[in-house]
Amino acid sequence: MKYPDRVQIGEVGPRDGFQFEPKFIPTTFKLELIGDLAAAGLQRIQAVSFVHPERVPQMADAENVITSLRNSGAYTLSGLALNERGVERAAATGLTQIDISIATNEIHGRENAGMSVDEGASRAVMMIALARKHGMEAQLGLQTVFGYASPGDTDLDLVLRLVERFAALEVESISLADSTGMANPVMIRERVSAIQEIAGGVPIVLHLHDTRGLGLANVVAGMETGIDRFDTSFGGLGGCPFIEGATGNIATEDVVYMLDEMGIETGVDLLKVAECSRRMETFLDRPLTGKMYRLV
Repeated sequence: MKYPDRVQIGEVGPRDGFQFEPKFIPTTFKLELIGDLAAAGLQRIQAVSFVHPERVPQMADAENVITSLRNSGAYTLSGLALNERGVERAAATGLTQIDISIATNEIHGRENAGMSVDEGASRAVMMIALARKHGMEAQLGLQTVFGYASPGDTDLDLVLRLVERFAALEVESISLADSTGMANPVMIRERVSAIQEIAGGVPIVLHLHDTRGLGLANVVAGMETGIDRFDTSFGGLGGCPFIEGATGNIATEDVVYMLDEMGIETGVDLLKVAECSRRMETFLDRPLTGKMYRLV
C-alpha cells in the first residue's frame, strides 16, 4: 500500500477545542498555547471563530487573539465564520484565510443552523465572494459527510453536488468532516474516492472525530486514497455540542505518533504538542481524550 511521504496536520484545538469549554480560557493563555503549537511545527492553526459572543462566549476575544499573535509567516492562521458579518470581522484582523462550514444533511442543517442544505450553500457562496473581495482564501467545510443520526445517512449524491459546486469556485480546499464520528475505513475509502473524482485539483482535507474509537483507522484509510491533509486537535479537545455524543477530534499527538512510526513526515514535534496538552489538562482539571500526551 502506497502512503504519502508527508502529511500536513491542521491544528483546530484553539477553535474547535476551546469554543465550548465551560471554564473561561484567558486570552493570554490562548496566545501562549497557539504560539507553542506553532513552535511545535504545526503549519496551519484554526485559532478562533467569529461568532456572536452571546452564543459562544469563549470566542468573544477572537479579534484580540488574532491581532495579538505575531505571525512570522511560518504558519497560516485561520478563523471560522458562519455568516457575512463573521467574514467582515475576520477581514478586519488581517487574516488571509477564512473557514466556512455548511451542512450536508437536511435534518442536521435544520436542527443546527435553521437552514436547508441549499440555503446554507447559497449563503456560503456569498461568503466566499466577500472573502475574495477582502483578499482572503476560503476553505469550505462540509459537515456530517459520513453520517448524522446513523452511519451513511447523509446522501452522497448531495455531497457530490456540493463538492462540484464549490470546487468550481476554486476554494483553497474542501474539508470533509466526520462530525459525529460515524465513519469507518470502508466508508472513508468509498466516499473520499467518489469526492476526489468530482473535486478535480481542489485539495481534500479530512476532519475526523474519534467518537467510536475509529479515528486513527480512518486516517490510514484516508491516506490509502491519497489524502495528505488532516485536521487534528491537541489532546483530543473538541466535539460538536449541537450533536449528542459527538466527542472530541482525533488527537494531534496520537496522529503524529502513528505517522512517525509509519515513517511518514509531518514536521511536528510530538513532545512539544504533548506539553501543550498537559498544560491544558492541568488548566481544565480533567483528563483529555488523547493518549500519547500521557505517555511521552
